[in-house]
Amino acid sequence: LQGMNAKMQYKLTASDLEMLLAVYRGGTLAAAAEKIGVDSSTIFRCVQKMERGIGQSLFSRSRSGYRPTELGLQLAERAEVIEVELESARSAAQMTPKDIAGSVHITTTDTILHGLLAPQLSALNLAHPLLQFELETANRLANLSRRDSDIALRATQSPPEHLIGKHLGPIRVALFASRKSGLSAGDKIDNQICWIAPDEALPDHPSVYWRKRYYPKANVTYRVDSILTVSEFIHLGLGVGIIPLFLAENYPGLVQITDVLDECQTELWLLAHQQSRHLRRVSAVFGHLSQTICLE
Repeated sequence: LQGMNAKMQYKLTASDLEMLLAVYRGGTLAAAAEKIGVDSSTIFRCVQKMERGIGQSLFSRSRSGYRPTELGLQLAERAEVIEVELESARSAAQMTPKDIAGSVHITTTDTILHGLLAPQLSALNLAHPLLQFELETANRLANLSRRDSDIALRATQSPPEHLIGKHLGPIRVALFASRKSGLSAGDKIDNQICWIAPDEALPDHPSVYWRKRYYPKANVTYRVDSILTVSEFIHLGLGVGIIPLFLAENYPGLVQITDVLDECQTELWLLAHQQSRHLRRVSAVFGHLSQTICLE
């Protein structure tokens, strides 16, 4: 009975929800503390206070960190809504587009960053000089539902349904070589020619499947961890490799050996969480990229 009374009397505060959300996103007390600028013991005491007051566990603990219970997940989702509303209210107080400020976290791959995103950043900076950009390159799709990032620019055939997305066009690829190699368009590639490929780093990449299907005995001399590195190595004359056409445009010394490989085509998507998409700082960047990046 006392537990029920405590549960009924306990009132969650904005500070409680901020700390709960930090633990949910960080997964550990240390990560949560770093996110909001307090020490781990403060986070620990706050979580304990909430759980005692509510009378239920909000997280399950293990050596790997804190995982939200069903109730913890529900409260984290409500906390995200409140966070977005607060940010929206702060953004609404800004009077002009040039006053749009804050940090926008964008996640993408190094290939897309250097080939498509980076050329747009100077224009964004001129239009919104008070914005800062956090750029993360990773092969995984960031968990936007947990606000790990504000915007994702990714190659994918099927973007998550819970995200707001704009299709920016197909990513077409082909087999390329350096002009230094002496190879020309349409030349046959024998088993003596060196290949550069991202097998271990991107084992499910369409280019890996294609090469293994049509060139099962290919001499893969260089196994690298990104498509950008494939491009750099081709440019240096170290071998042949499959890269996107948009990236090859940055290397005038390359020659396209094959036609576009339709089997390897993926789609470029600009993605954002449905709530954070409407924040002015996120909306400004999302809108600019959606208008300026087009692969059609």
